[in-house]
Amino acid sequence: MKKIEGRNPVLEALKAGRKLKEILVYRQAEGLGEVINLAKQQKINIKEVSKKKLDELADSYAHQGIIAFGEVISYLSLDELIAQAYEETEAPLFILLDEIQDPYNLGSILRSANAVGAQGVIIPKRRSAGLSSAVAKASAGAVEYIPLAQVTNLVRSIKQLKEEGFWIAGADVEGEQVCYQADLTGALGIVIGSEDSGLRRLVKENCDFLVHLPMEGEIASLNASVAAALMMYEALRQQKYRD
Repeated sequence: MKKIEGRNPVLEALKAGRKLKEILVYRQAEGLGEVINLAKQQKINIKEVSKKKLDELADSYAHQGIIAFGEVISYLSLDELIAQAYEETEAPLFILLDEIQDPYNLGSILRSANAVGAQGVIIPKRRSAGLSSAVAKASAGAVEYIPLAQVTNLVRSIKQLKEEGFWIAGADVEGEQVCYQADLTGALGIVIGSEDSGLRRLVKENCDFLVHLPMEGEIASLNASVAAALMMYEALRQQKYRD
């Protein structure tokens, strides 16, 4: 990801110390003072351009008058992610995404994962959204902080996590337990299915247990990023805020 669009994504890239080559700003854009001051402190080239120029360069619909160009964020290997997580805590939380293809859902999930203090997000290489300027924008800059691993085979990765001491909970409408009844403490991986079809059969079969969110209204499902956030916060509650 070389292009970063929007005030918060660029600001967080600067705060996180990502090497930026150049920042393009629309001279009449508001609310960019902190970003510009921080960029000047880091001696990053700032160039004023027209709104039309930014519109032409932007991948998202909300560049907010600023686009930056810098080094690419690298994915971690699963081994690196696991080792790094266990250095941080005895009970890591990973979010595994089974073919989430909407970049805005991925960005929102990364934002929630960072908010709850998760140790990482795992995505497959195929049939999945990857890092992009749209994902960074939707994550509000969380992409700078949440470790992300890209794996060839999600089922194989689930098996490896289980060997490393993780319990794997799949979020599924047919789950045998409501998420509030399940034990979501300890080293945990929460698997979220795709926007259209949920968890694939082999992914389901390799989860230790399946859980669902209670649905009391007429609509029988939630947006993937909303469901992921609710599951993450229940895991956080059980881990740190249980009576």
